[in-house]
Amino acid sequence: MKKDGCPYCQQGEFLAKFGKLAFETETSEIIVFKDQHHKGRAIVAYKKDHVAEIQDLSDEELRLYMADVKRTAKAIQKAYNPDRINYGAYGDTLGHLHIHLVPKYKDGFEWGGTFVMNTNEYVSDSEIDEVIKEIKKNF
Repeated sequence: MKKDGCPYCQQGEFLAKFGKLAFETETSEIIVFKDQHHKGRAIVAYKKDHVAEIQDLSDEELRLYMADVKRTAKAIQKAYNPDRINYGAYGDTLGHLHIHLVPKYKDGFEWGGTFVMNTNEYVSDSEIDEVIKEIKKNF
């Protein structure tokens, strides 16, 4: 069941404030984060229902979802060659299962520390479209 007011369930303006839907799989939505201090940063959101916790997925749902997380991480790695990819699954204020994939680069922004959720400094739509193109091409 989809939930009213959830940006991942409803898409629309709230999602557009921080990300852009790149593409979908059977299980997930891959969203490119508009804050690209970490080149290639994306979110993999569970799309079938409004699920808040990973433990609420069946074993098969979890397998499919994590396969999408893995494929997205591999696509980011191939497209941008980061030194590491950090993974974040937060849900205190937005209770929809989603995982942030945050490429980190040695001596780059926030290397060696926890990534900032959102600096509110966004790149242009054309830059977002280029990131989407690169991730899709390598997915």
